[in-house]
Amino acid sequence: MTDCVKLSLRRLGHCMRRDLLLLEQMIEAADQAVALVEGVAIQDLAADRIRRDALLWNFTILGEASAQLSAEVTEQFTDVAWRQPARLRNRIVHGYWSIDLDIVHTTAREQLPGFAADLRRVLAAIT
Repeated sequence: MTDCVKLSLRRLGHCMRRDLLLLEQMIEAADQAVALVEGVAIQDLAADRIRRDALLWNFTILGEASAQLSAEVTEQFTDVAWRQPARLRNRIVHGYWSIDLDIVHTTAREQLPGFAADLRRVLAAIT
């Protein structure tokens, strides 16, 4: 957690503090997921259970945190795709036997960098 966020936490209410912590966790999980697929072909991801499980875990964190954000944040930033991480998390957790690694790999590679940038913008705006 950055020093700026720590200072801001002291001045904010409980709900806002929770939102800041969730946003930080989401950014960390998104960055980690992107790093896990960087330079990794889908075939290599499928063959590397540790990497694959780590990627799915980070998507799970991202989705769980997204679902727990306050309506105050999600309604203020309607341009951010808040529901998609929670949907993917539910798919991973409840349909783990039929995960399409190509979709997960592509999402991490092509969509998460932009989503992480959105999260950083939201975090900057509320701190």
